[in-house]
Amino acid sequence: MTSEDYGRAAMRDRRAAAEAETYPETLGDFIDRAAAEHGEAILAKWLESGETMTYAAFADATRRLASALLRQGIRKGTHVAVMLPNVPAFPLTWAALGRIGAVMIPVNIGYTQQELTFVLTDADAQFVVIDAGALPSLEGMETLPPLLSPSRIIVHGGTREAGQSWEALLAAGDPDFVAPSEVSRTDMLNLQYTSGTTGFPKGCMLSHDYWVLLGSLAAHWRGASGHVRNVLIWAPFYYMDPQWQFLMAMRLGGTAKIAPRISISRAYDYLVEEEIHYCIFPEPVLKAWPEGPKDKALSLRFVSIFGWREEARREVERRFGCIARESFGMTEIGGGLMVPEEAGEKAYQRVCGLPSAFRETRIVGEDGKDVAQGEIGELWVAGRGLLWGYYKRPDANAEGFSGRWFRTGDLFRQDADGFYQIVGRIKDMIRRSGENIAAQEVEAVMNAMPGVMESAAVGVPDPMRGQEVKVYLVLTEGTRPEDVPPEAVIEHCASRLARFKTPRFIAYLDEFPRTVSNKIRKKDILPEGADPRAGSWDRIAQRWLTAEDADQTAG
Repeated sequence: MTSEDYGRAAMRDRRAAAEAETYPETLGDFIDRAAAEHGEAILAKWLESGETMTYAAFADATRRLASALLRQGIRKGTHVAVMLPNVPAFPLTWAALGRIGAVMIPVNIGYTQQELTFVLTDADAQFVVIDAGALPSLEGMETLPPLLSPSRIIVHGGTREAGQSWEALLAAGDPDFVAPSEVSRTDMLNLQYTSGTTGFPKGCMLSHDYWVLLGSLAAHWRGASGHVRNVLIWAPFYYMDPQWQFLMAMRLGGTAKIAPRISISRAYDYLVEEEIHYCIFPEPVLKAWPEGPKDKALSLRFVSIFGWREEARREVERRFGCIARESFGMTEIGGGLMVPEEAGEKAYQRVCGLPSAFRETRIVGEDGKDVAQGEIGELWVAGRGLLWGYYKRPDANAEGFSGRWFRTGDLFRQDADGFYQIVGRIKDMIRRSGENIAAQEVEAVMNAMPGVMESAAVGVPDPMRGQEVKVYLVLTEGTRPEDVPPEAVIEHCASRLARFKTPRFIAYLDEFPRTVSNKIRKKDILPEGADPRAGSWDRIAQRWLTAEDADQTAG
């Protein structure tokens, strides 16, 4: 075997082993199997309260809660919105609904009244399990969404009559719960709303099989070395990542260490104090922590990274002694691509990996035909456990599927070694004078510049060239715009980007607006109708533009 193999043979073997395995039928079966194997071991610890729960106790509580929810009228197929922070009630409610065969609709606890109304109405929510702190958004509605009534609002953490208190329902539940209707792996478990960077979110219909496979395969890839046990969950549970990470920890026989929220300032303490072996590691965190003796206190063994530059990939492995690997997934498909542990030097390149178990992939051109290796096209994915489709969105389903293939909307190329490289979103391409510019490529160059924490590249309308490139920069803590002036930005780009890709407009921000999944919401950076040139530095004019003269730069 040569070094040029880059782990492809190991990936094939591991795929075959994963596809030959027998998986639990439902989420309830998944939990019961883990409880039988690990019993009194600690499944989860909530870092803010210090509360812990064993595998056996978790399984028992989900059965008791399922029996109580059944008495409230929740049946197979009932749509239940769950609006909870990172507390034990979230995974317990999810699992209890899964045992019944009901459908969970995760809801962001930070939603405004307008956003909440949209999701509850669009999802046809019939019940709501809500944290007391989020009640004002619900109670402030003039009228409840059509399928809701006050008697079907279950409150966690607040004073409520027994029939509507989450805590009282759990306490009154029967541990010998048996589902009145059979639940199968193809039944819907989640109506998971995408946190897209544009437009209204769409509800992805996700089955039990989707979640069982996603959690199991995440453990299969990340736990191959046998050393991953403590898993840090620090994103909100109403986003999909914490849900599969919780199942991954369960499949590994490990412990999910659950933080109340994402916090760069607290992340280091969490990693050290809880002896964390695995987490999703954002690149800005690496920049926020100067290299030093404190690095040796970490217990990291595997971290998931997304879109990192080569230098950062090498740095995180060198500093922390861990494995850092890229992958590609999305709400609609779960896992899609994975860089194997054995990838060697290939792992340091900007690649997303090879097809994961149960996944077939194609790169397709605008003509609907597969492109030649090395050429750019849209990634299409097929296989077991994809989303059913988008809820009540026939147009989106027609656009998003071609037969059994799901069209991801992401542009990829396949390199000479067979690895897939993401180029960018189809809708995130900037077209200047007939040239296609991937915003991600510009951002990768900007993020590698000293003093830059994160960047966002966007297209600015231009009557002559179609669009011009603009970058927004968020600088590292303690760095001022005068430390990273526009002239230095252009100089940095000169040897790294073709001139037509080099930003014309540059602006600085304190922070970016973000989605639930922590993606930058580019459409919300500027108020609607604002001129994107105003307040920017213009490379052509060599000066900062005012609102009055911004329009004159269009030519």
